[in-house]
Amino acid sequence: MFKTPISALVLIHTTDLQVLIMERADRAGFWQSVTGSLESDETPLKTAIREVWEETRLDAGRYDLQDWHMSNEYEIYPHWRHRYAENITHNTEHLFGLTLPHTLPITLAPTEHVQYEWVDWREAAKRVFSWTNVEALRKLGEHHGLTL
Repeated sequence: MFKTPISALVLIHTTDLQVLIMERADRAGFWQSVTGSLESDETPLKTAIREVWEETRLDAGRYDLQDWHMSNEYEIYPHWRHRYAENITHNTEHLFGLTLPHTLPITLAPTEHVQYEWVDWREAAKRVFSWTNVEALRKLGEHHGLTL
């Protein structure tokens, strides 16, 4: 079964802009926010909720989950293209924010991530590997009147 080239990225952050980043299990040194592809007939919002639960064991319904009504299209890295149907080279990623009152302990999905950290949003922007993740962090800062 191939992955759908539509996904959700969820910036999980606190009110004082501490951001959750996680290191990928399949790529050492690749840090990212929660992200994942749509399954069957899911909407991007349902994907965001499911991925937050699968990757962190946080219930997004208990916190302030915001659809940012923004998306980015990016070229899928060649080393991950085998997950998609032939000739699929680009993905559309929908952006969401999940605001928590403070940092919380996370339970990682061990097949997806090996460790996590809560870091300042500017530090997160330096460490995540994806330009779309950096762009989402920049938007988070702008929303709060801050710049990278």
